[in-house]
Amino acid sequence: MSEGAHPIRPLPQDDGRFTLGLTLDVAEVLVRHGYPPITSGRDFLQLQQALYRFLYTGGEAL
Repeated sequence: MSEGAHPIRPLPQDDGRFTLGLTLDVAEVLVRHGYPPITSGRDFLQLQQALYRFLYTGGEAL
């Protein structure tokens, strides 16, 4: 299996692409695919943390 593009290394100090808008866009895509909308701050934060782990840590805990 070839090596993937994620996690991004080295970990960027301030990646301008990782924004509130990114998380909102991902949440919207999930709704379009039939998942329930995110209605709580806790769920939103968990989605944002999951994206961060995938993009920058390879799934390791923060």
